[in-house]
Amino acid sequence: MTKNKFYTRENTKQLSVGGVLIGGGASISVQSMTNTQTKDIDSTAAQIKALEKAGCQIVRLGVPDMEAARAFRVLKKRTKLPLVADIHFDWRLAIEALENGADKLRINPGNIGSEENVQKVVLAAQKRSVPIRIGVNAGSLKSLHNGKKLDYAQKAQKLVDAAMEHIKILENLNFTDIAVSLKASDVLTTVEAYKLFASKRNYPLHLGITEAGSLMRGTVKSSVGLGILLSLGLGDTIRVSLTADPCQEVKVGYQILQSLGLSSCGIEIISCPTCSRCQVDLIKIVNVLETELEKLNIPPLIASNKKPLKIAVMGCVVNGPGEALDSDIGIAGGKDTGILFMNGKIAGNVAPGEWVKTLMQFVINWRKENG
Repeated sequence: MTKNKFYTRENTKQLSVGGVLIGGGASISVQSMTNTQTKDIDSTAAQIKALEKAGCQIVRLGVPDMEAARAFRVLKKRTKLPLVADIHFDWRLAIEALENGADKLRINPGNIGSEENVQKVVLAAQKRSVPIRIGVNAGSLKSLHNGKKLDYAQKAQKLVDAAMEHIKILENLNFTDIAVSLKASDVLTTVEAYKLFASKRNYPLHLGITEAGSLMRGTVKSSVGLGILLSLGLGDTIRVSLTADPCQEVKVGYQILQSLGLSSCGIEIISCPTCSRCQVDLIKIVNVLETELEKLNIPPLIASNKKPLKIAVMGCVVNGPGEALDSDIGIAGGKDTGILFMNGKIAGNVAPGEWVKTLMQFVINWRKENG
């Protein structure tokens, strides 16, 4: 434990999910979940491929029926990403998913049948060295919806109590390859629940704010909640839950990690909010730049021994030169022009219409050099 009395990501138990390490000081992995019908193999495989392209490292799939569980066999052949089977209530679906290649289970042992059936799932997981994530969700926890109004600390305690009950079932069967999530749709309950659990046990933590909302609202809420926890040293893997394209969850997840210096990402853009001093259409320039960068499909993760490319796109000479000097390449705007900085040195002037072209050429060259 640290001085804050938490088991942090450096000293949680380490698990392997299809070769991706979680916990024990491993890099924080970014997850997402498909929203296709899992049994629709072509659509699901296409979405997994898109998630992989976005940088997703682990993909979870809903398993509502046997067709979905059996789809894992074919899907495993069409991706290298670890696939997690999300199981509710029916132990037979867990067994079927395991037999068809699932790399991890997301279950709550107390909700999938008798002790005998739970034992069957555990034995099948042990045989294949497949870990289990206990996923406690405030929305489905009956003790939080019994007519009594609870504060966030009381809700957090109930989430932790529920997780401990499920853990006890697995531990009594000598199964300890466990990850845990304790998610609520509000930040305070979620943060308190993870802190409380991390003060008790060292199982790796899957972080998330559940049902966080739309792309904008969900990004804000997730950034606040996950940011607090990650900055405390908690969290071994994350999933940003958005009512949006799952690929957006991955992009937001990497931006959260990058903002805390916890991930080596491909490109970081520094740009100002603009004010009356700005005499170029900076908002348009930055939007076009980001659109062009998307087309390059630069992966969010690069080799750990390489730094992200830092680009500054600034609207005036107040903070612009300083940010540009601190970047690999930067442009600080003036009246209908921009001062170009490359690796901290002034390299000339650039007309507003040439800003994106100039920056993109630098990025393309950087990509060639860095692979």
